[in-house]
Amino acid sequence: MTLDQLRIFVGVAQREHVTAAARALHITQSAASAAIAALEERHGVKLFDRVGRGIALTEAGRLFLAEARAVLARAAQAETVLGELGALERGTLTLVASQTIAAYWLPPILAAFHRTYPALGLTLQIANTQQAARRVREGEADLGIVEGLVEDPALARWTLGQDRLVLVRAAPFGPETIDAPWLRAAPWVLREEGSGTRSAWAAHMRALGLDPEELDVHLTLPSNESVRTAVEAGAGLAALSALVVAPALASGTLHAASLAFPARPFFALRHKERYRTRAAEAFLSLVESWPERSANQGAGCVAGIGAAGAAPAGAKRNAKG
Repeated sequence: MTLDQLRIFVGVAQREHVTAAARALHITQSAASAAIAALEERHGVKLFDRVGRGIALTEAGRLFLAEARAVLARAAQAETVLGELGALERGTLTLVASQTIAAYWLPPILAAFHRTYPALGLTLQIANTQQAARRVREGEADLGIVEGLVEDPALARWTLGQDRLVLVRAAPFGPETIDAPWLRAAPWVLREEGSGTRSAWAAHMRALGLDPEELDVHLTLPSNESVRTAVEAGAGLAALSALVVAPALASGTLHAASLAFPARPFFALRHKERYRTRAAEAFLSLVESWPERSANQGAGCVAGIGAAGAAPAGAKRNAKG
């Protein structure tokens, strides 16, 4: 069994398509098929079933996938250790972040990191909170930065920054009282389940005595931009990050309510037992010295919602383990 065979198996399993995996791995379809066939024949086990024009993992394939990912993660760590024996002039840092963080909070930090360490490779993946936690747990990313709360015994979690949600709609808010009955009757446009924005919204609704499952949700959309655009078109209300809505508020295509949401932290995630790369440590040090770690500092105060204070510099990286 070779690492190349494992990489091909994982690529095919993720895409459930041999041709797509071969294209992504820059190999021929016949080479990908041969690698899978070699694994199956050598060990006498069937890893995939053909379903229509596609393929699906067998039960054995699903069990083997976790082991294959773990082996590849360990191999990547070994390579990283060797690459870091010298000065911090080589290596790769892989980050995974939720949408709001990746699109609005991280870009200036990533630009500064590249200027400081131009020889280091930097990869940013975008996923919702649950997906990001899984990628860090399985070794697909060195660090995660997410909006939602993650309770995973394999992951260390600490606060890296924060922002605040803003309640917006296309029409200006009048003198109406925005209370629980008003919110219960309002049409909502929400992010998908699993997103940090959705989780923060649901937690605040519960704090107001509302059951999120009983609210009038007109649309559920997979990105901040799609939610914002739908609300600008008059589809209903939304609660989005201050950074996401700041340009629309400035241009007048959205209007903010005076309902105050509590500050929500941005959490960093790392695997407790995996090797902590020097590149990851350098990145965290840069973030902790960043002058505007609070997302609201970039957006200003919105509709009576004060800018949230930044998390203390030097936030503990070993919190929760």
